[in-house]
Amino acid sequence: MARFGIPRRTFGVNDNEKTLVNWRRGLFRIWVLISVAWLMGWMVYLIMQGVQGQIATLGDFLEIPVLLFGPPVALLFFGVAAGWAFRGFRIEDRPAGPPA
Repeated sequence: MARFGIPRRTFGVNDNEKTLVNWRRGLFRIWVLISVAWLMGWMVYLIMQGVQGQIATLGDFLEIPVLLFGPPVALLFFGVAAGWAFRGFRIEDRPAGPPA
């Protein structure tokens, strides 16, 4: 009979193996979640303002894209810049031999 459900993990079998973490993919997914939450929150707020008639001028409509997409894009650029900065701390593999 086949076993169904959550597979049981045996502890102590492969304790010496290191678990590799894909930081780039994980942090990108966190950025996506935060950005979607930002957009959803502001969209609800702006819809309520629009229903109440508080958004009336052209300037109000031009501020909406900046408000919605500015902070997530800025956070993405900050993350890319932080990754670039931290990559500068890696130890470079140099061939053994006399200095050039």
